[in-house]
Amino acid sequence: QVQLVESGGGLVQAGGSLRLSCAASGGTSNIYAMGWFRQAPGKEREFVAARTWSGTSSLIVDSVKGRFTISSDNAKNTVYLQMFGLKPEDTAVYYCAADVWRRTRIGTRSSLYAYWGQGTQVTVSS
Repeated sequence: QVQLVESGGGLVQAGGSLRLSCAASGGTSNIYAMGWFRQAPGKEREFVAARTWSGTSSLIVDSVKGRFTISSDNAKNTVYLQMFGLKPEDTAVYYCAADVWRRTRIGTRSSLYAYWGQGTQVTVSS
């Protein structure tokens, strides 16, 4: 019983920045990790980054490491994806998701995440 609401997407030029937000509500105490995934047109959904709800660990996919940062504000039950140096290949619908299972490591498979936000469009023009 977790509800996720995403925001922050938009249209930016290559090299620009965006910060995506995902606000969680409901049974947030059951969340193990919050993840960010993206899906480009004609492509499968791919893992981008995740952060444990406790804030003790995080994981970022190599393709965006150094440009993207995941952070959280537990007082606001919100997870952020800060994106710098955006490239056209970053264009996708970005989804946040909640993993509510007890785990020892962050998972990268979308099937591990039980709750999903509606998605927010990020478009990077060249």
